[in-house]
Amino acid sequence: MKRVLDWWLAALLSIFLFVPILLIAAVVKLTSPGPALYWSDRVGRRNAIFRMPKFRTMRIDTPAVATHLLGNPDQFLTPIGSFLRKTSLDELPQLWSILKGDMSFVGPRPALFNQYDLIELRTRHHVDELLPGLTGWAQINGRDELAIPDKVKLDVEYLQRQSLLFDLNILVLTFLKVVRREGVTH
Repeated sequence: MKRVLDWWLAALLSIFLFVPILLIAAVVKLTSPGPALYWSDRVGRRNAIFRMPKFRTMRIDTPAVATHLLGNPDQFLTPIGSFLRKTSLDELPQLWSILKGDMSFVGPRPALFNQYDLIELRTRHHVDELLPGLTGWAQINGRDELAIPDKVKLDVEYLQRQSLLFDLNILVLTFLKVVRREGVTH
């Protein structure tokens, strides 16, 4: 049931947001060299690697590590990168990953392929059995500010509590967080 709802919602949003997505892609392309989309290798269900698109918010010479590991991430931002991140508009291309079945709307955020500590902890606690999400319980309870063990505790809580009602609650809370720009550090 969740997969069917994910697909239909992603399809409807893709149609509804088609023009804004094209406009954002054009602005990214016009304001910095390189492609509009950044495809990163992410860890999905059962630790399978998949390619996840985002609008590119960082320069093309940025090291391929988690943003919090960069000494000064602001130095790598494109002219509109900060705005796209704070508004979460950089995440819109992930509708493609939801349509493909690599992601869900709600689940643990997909780890980068080289976040070995996060991957190992999630695997130990069976969080790897879940499809990663566009948003998740950890996202609305700290986002970038959470230490990895705390993030995994929240992922485990989501694993244990998951339901359609809980997912709807997370989606509403995510919308409120994005509108208020809470929990975004870069």
